[in-house]
Amino acid sequence: MHSELPDVPGAVRMPEHRVAISERGSFCFATCSCGWFSPARRSRDLARREADDHLTGGDSAPG
Repeated sequence: MHSELPDVPGAVRMPEHRVAISERGSFCFATCSCGWFSPARRSRDLARREADDHLTGGDSAPG
């Protein structure tokens, strides 16, 4: 399963960042076009929140 994150009202998106949520088995993870990625999570919601934090500048460091 592969899905793009929906736009979040009030979130400031960086135009060069494209985040996708992917599933591998029972794990979910987020990846970004800038090279950033989240750890594998069993919670889709947590992976989405981490991706949103990345897009809003909460975690701008790759890897």
